[in-house]
Amino acid sequence: MTAELVDEQAAALTPAWQEAVTLLVDHVAGELGRRDNTVAAYRRDAEDLARTCSTWGIDRPAQVDALVLRRYLARLHADGYARSTAARRTSTLRIWFALLLRRGVTSVDPAAGLATPKQGRHLPRVLRVDQVTALLEAADGTEPVDLRDRALLELLYASGARIGEVCPMAMDAVDLAQQLVRLEGKGGKQRIVPIGDEAVNALRRYLAVGRPQLLAEGGSGSGAASHLAVVDAVFVTARGAPLGVRAAREAVARAARRAGLGHVTPHTLRHSVATHLLERGADLRQVQELLGHASLATTQRYTHLSRGQLREIHTAAHPRARSPGRPADASGRVGVRG
Repeated sequence: MTAELVDEQAAALTPAWQEAVTLLVDHVAGELGRRDNTVAAYRRDAEDLARTCSTWGIDRPAQVDALVLRRYLARLHADGYARSTAARRTSTLRIWFALLLRRGVTSVDPAAGLATPKQGRHLPRVLRVDQVTALLEAADGTEPVDLRDRALLELLYASGARIGEVCPMAMDAVDLAQQLVRLEGKGGKQRIVPIGDEAVNALRRYLAVGRPQLLAEGGSGSGAASHLAVVDAVFVTARGAPLGVRAAREAVARAARRAGLGHVTPHTLRHSVATHLLERGADLRQVQELLGHASLATTQRYTHLSRGQLREIHTAAHPRARSPGRPADASGRVGVRG
């Protein structure tokens, strides 16, 4: 793990900083059990501070004090970084310097008093149902990669899963007969979520035709049979290797370009399915369980009903929303001016 994540970029750091970064990577990957993508994010955050400090003549973590860290965070703000980035960097600094103190690398924890920057309420883009349909149909085709991409997109929308949960999914995590998939979320927590007919049909086509062809092409030669047996990931590349997060994101982006939808990410689908379920009357706690949120407050981000929807619900449900003499429209609802 460490050898893969602490790459050649870390070689530009001083030995003291490089050792400190390695300690963080080992801690986050081993003791905290975070996924590779998360570990890589911690590493990038730590290396950015280390390089910045080096330009300021600070060659080792023991020279860092609270003023240095505040100066660093101020630089992020001046450089136009989002508040979410600054908040994540602050979290990294807290974990890192607390670790360095415990390991005796530093004698104080300069990050202990850092306040997390307040984040504005940011809601990702939500696709309309017809836009989701266009996105899914844009991934249609008969080539093995097309079958894979359609199955991937259908599964993302059906389950509301994170892309980091879908890519490592093994074959035994899919039960097409029961229309269920098993996902491993943050902190290694597993959950079983339902998927509908469309996702099942797309997965069945891919698993029956597309995946075997991709594995056969990727493992062509004397070792083809063993290659087929070794790769257990549901989603694989044209070379027969497990599909990575970056390639999966590109599959979503490629379908979005074909559909003329602009910038769409896997999280766009996750956000969209949560919104669509809530708009159609799903219980908030049911959506929380589907998405794997530890806190209900996180799921509540998806309850952003439009003003028109909120007005319709209020008019239909509130006992004093309509005066006795006020007529309803043809649907039985009271007409409301925009």
